[in-house]
Amino acid sequence: MMMKLSYLGSALFLVLSLVSVFVSGSEKRLPILSFDEGYNQLFGDDNLVLHRDGKAVHLTLNERTGSGFVSQDLYLHGYFSASIKLPADYTAGVVVAFYMSNGDIFEKNHDEIDFEFLGNIRGKDWRIQTNVYGNGSTSVGREERYNLWFDPSDNFHQYTILWTDSQIIFYVDNIPIREFKRTASMGGDFPAKPMSLYATIWDGSDWATNGGKYRVNYKYAPYVAEFSDLILHGCAVDPIEFSSKKCDTTQSLEELSTTITPSQRMKMDSFRRKHMTYSYCYDQTRYKVPPPECVVNPQEAERLKKFDPVTFGGGRRHHGKRHHRTRASRAETDSI
Repeated sequence: MMMKLSYLGSALFLVLSLVSVFVSGSEKRLPILSFDEGYNQLFGDDNLVLHRDGKAVHLTLNERTGSGFVSQDLYLHGYFSASIKLPADYTAGVVVAFYMSNGDIFEKNHDEIDFEFLGNIRGKDWRIQTNVYGNGSTSVGREERYNLWFDPSDNFHQYTILWTDSQIIFYVDNIPIREFKRTASMGGDFPAKPMSLYATIWDGSDWATNGGKYRVNYKYAPYVAEFSDLILHGCAVDPIEFSSKKCDTTQSLEELSTTITPSQRMKMDSFRRKHMTYSYCYDQTRYKVPPPECVVNPQEAERLKKFDPVTFGGGRRHHGKRHHRTRASRAETDSI
């Protein structure tokens, strides 16, 4: 878990610019960067506001615009993390994204690794979506969606992407929720080119909540997503002249390139049983045959089929437009 830090009044001051994380079962302390050390504003003018001497960033969506920031460097593999607190109340149509991409450089064959947080109507929980694109393979959506075991608008929670040459692992509060392994059958569809890290908030009314049924209602604006504990722990490279071999032999990255421990895997399996609501591998309306990297789990397939027999049982349904871009206690966490 992240270290508890000293408070002075209502303001939070970092005693040490380090955060404790658990990677493959072992605790590591990684450096936290201030905004000016690692990021630039992407868009949004004064809808991006820095706090705590640049150690925290507030991104706002209002009727005028959303907002976002991007890392100053591109990275080939690494550990990328942020503690995020999402907007509360009515958030239908709102999308908060924490993701990696190189679409601004490789427009026709870009890579992407996504955390997307999809808002909801009042009384309904935020949903979280992960997705992976490699080499421009946007025609094959690799989405998974989940509910969470806590309200992400109540407090800060840590969301992490661990990216190596052989796998991608998504973490929530140091618990792995998805492992995406590189396979020979994927060909070039695994992200393999340097990417920047992005964080954005924007209006996704056309698709984000019930396929666009519920849209952003600016009566509840401004919507503010708060980011802190920003970690960029990767191999910074030139996007054109880069060496994957050099990056993969970097000592700091080798320490992060281990597998999920048995204990972590038990927690991941439990999370997926309880909270996963969608996986592209079982979507028979989109894929008559699962994409080649999918490993079909019969128990998982049966559970999702009961959850949505049309999508996961092979029934017919008209599909709307798919967007391209795509109250926790410790006891609850331990039970995942």
